[in-house]
Amino acid sequence: MVRDHPNQPPPPRTKSLDSLPQRPHNCRRTAGGVALRIRFWGTRGSLAKPGPTTVRFGGNTSCVELRSAAGTRVVIDCGTGAHALGQAIMREGVPSRGHVLISHTHWDHIQGIPFFAPLFAAGHSWDIYAPQGFGESLKDTLAGQMEYTYFPVTPDAFGANVRYHNLGEGCFTIDDLTIRTRYLNHPALTLAFRIDGDGASVAYACDHEPHSRELALGEGMIHGEDLAHAEFMAGADLIIHDAQYLADEYQAKQGWGHSTVEYAVAIGRAAGADQLALTHYDPSRTDDEVDAIIARVRAEIGTGKPQVIAAFEGLEIGIGREDGLAAPAPLPNLESAIRTDTSQDQALVLLIAPSDEVAERIGRAVAAEPVRLVRAESLEQAAASLSGRRPSLVLVEDGSEMQPFVPSRLESPDNPGESHFVLLGGSGAADRGYADRLEEPWSVEYARTRIRTWLMRAECHWARPAMPDDEAERIAALHRLGLLDTPPEERFDRHTRIASALFKVPISLVSLIDEDRQWFKSCFGTDVCESARETSFCAHAIAAGDTLIVPDALQDDRFRDNPMVSEGPRIRFYAGALIHSPEGKRIGTLCILDVRPRNLSDREVALLKDVAAAVEAEICGNRAKAA
Repeated sequence: MVRDHPNQPPPPRTKSLDSLPQRPHNCRRTAGGVALRIRFWGTRGSLAKPGPTTVRFGGNTSCVELRSAAGTRVVIDCGTGAHALGQAIMREGVPSRGHVLISHTHWDHIQGIPFFAPLFAAGHSWDIYAPQGFGESLKDTLAGQMEYTYFPVTPDAFGANVRYHNLGEGCFTIDDLTIRTRYLNHPALTLAFRIDGDGASVAYACDHEPHSRELALGEGMIHGEDLAHAEFMAGADLIIHDAQYLADEYQAKQGWGHSTVEYAVAIGRAAGADQLALTHYDPSRTDDEVDAIIARVRAEIGTGKPQVIAAFEGLEIGIGREDGLAAPAPLPNLESAIRTDTSQDQALVLLIAPSDEVAERIGRAVAAEPVRLVRAESLEQAAASLSGRRPSLVLVEDGSEMQPFVPSRLESPDNPGESHFVLLGGSGAADRGYADRLEEPWSVEYARTRIRTWLMRAECHWARPAMPDDEAERIAALHRLGLLDTPPEERFDRHTRIASALFKVPISLVSLIDEDRQWFKSCFGTDVCESARETSFCAHAIAAGDTLIVPDALQDDRFRDNPMVSEGPRIRFYAGALIHSPEGKRIGTLCILDVRPRNLSDREVALLKDVAAAVEAEICGNRAKAA
């Protein structure tokens, strides 16, 4: 239920986009009244801008209120819009209980805190959550804007019972709501929130810059970190997304940490969201310009998903049902997002950079961080400087001759994939073996934030699959087959049906491992057609060069925190037998999965290999006929 702006035309209703996994079946909604209610109290980005040109969409900075059917109140960000929200809460006439989720501590997202009346009223109770920095106190960070020099009242004047919580990536619950968090791409440590409850889901992503410059312009394919961003919000009823710039404005705004309208729409479509609310408008954006943007976007999408709306102060959106299912329990194997210890062990960061200029900038970026930075100008120097220790983060200057060989040479044979490899400079998707790229132009401040994000994410990361030695030849062999992104075929589907029945498992797949994804030529028991390579069990089988059996993923250090185990399908058992190309290259697997732990006997392993061989015969036989 959307109460739209009176001057805006009604948005088109859209049909489903099957690009990413949709809402889990256990979040199905039933008939009844609206459950989750969302209201916007501030929609402006960077700077409050009240005036005649912003009167309809509002001039206050970010603040969104969410109420569940049970009455749980969550406020997302506390910009200047929080003043009016606080006044409304006080008019209710009863002590309030609420929770504030702060995406990051830039002024436009916290300026409402000193003016949020419930914090100053005795008998009220509020919890405040925000990203944890290195060795920082959240209370002190938020109080910084209330220091004597800037403000007449300090947090000591708070009359309410106020508790502070540091956040990282992970999951936690607030009463009947489940909240998941994910780091965004911004020049300050910033989190996206996904809130599930009452059979519905809301995702919030402000402030966020596309990892791909092409995607910022509305061009190119979604991949890498941008794909992970979309997957985090997959199937949401409502996505609230940063849309500060237009594509033609972005060139002058690179590195400022914000999305374009074109990128927000691309992410909303890829995520298969029902509704996409654009927000965090640039201070210079007028009401008429917002109207024109929404009209253009709706004309371009036509009957496709999502329904795009422009957030404005006072906009109310209702999703879910009062008699729908309650929020799922907190995901037991996903690390808690709440960090109870603000201290950080000194992380080892290896910088491989022939350029003194790059080394000097990175040095300044980590100068005030609890990080030990080791610089090397060659692979040999890097290996010698580590003396067998594993760095948490490896930064490699793009364009150097050693760049393609760094991940394979520096990974520990006993613990492959544990270091986080990142390219410095250049543009486009990160090369194979690298988790991300720091694109030029980048500032020292921006690099500091990205390094914090990479290090904190590595704390609870699973083991990424290693790269095979023949990766380039393997990918070429796979692409020559022409199987990727082709429609389902009965000649493959019969084998996954047989495997599911033979081993009595709910899911069976023919999985092909591409450069940065695994794509399923045949799926039995799931509608998902692809997922990221870094979460792929099958990619581990490809790297190992043999049948992979995982009896219980929760007891396996390689997979315990993998999203496919802690979220999504909740995989507990996996078995995958290799599939080869006609040239003998390992291109994928025939795999079986279960949501309960189990094992295979030697006879069953042989049968699994037999089914994989039958799939391989389909591939090789078809190639021979084509030749």
